[in-house]
Amino acid sequence: MPKRILVADDDPAIGDVLHLMLEEAGYDVEIQRDGHAVQQMQEPFPDLLFLDIRLSGTDGRTICRYLKSQEATRALPIILLSASKDIRQIARDVGADDVLAKPFEMGDALALVAHYVGGE
Repeated sequence: MPKRILVADDDPAIGDVLHLMLEEAGYDVEIQRDGHAVQQMQEPFPDLLFLDIRLSGTDGRTICRYLKSQEATRALPIILLSASKDIRQIARDVGADDVLAKPFEMGDALALVAHYVGGE
């Protein structure tokens, strides 16, 4: 069964690129553009979450803090997406597992996925 990855980014171009790249690599990918829906997700949870920090609906920083504070989602690997120069500090502040700075290389995204959930 393929690993499930949720990409939460309100930029359709970013979502589409990650969707195509990750599906081609053998992962099951869902795109979500609304922060409220991400924060309210229920089981079965994805194996990995790519989370934009400036997501519409509910800010990605708020979502990350919330998910990391909940028993059911605490262990969910969360990779923050952002073009902010402060992304590493933001990730530490909100408890994210890693970052993917925009613009990013496809190989970097795939390496992060492989590190956190393994390859398919």
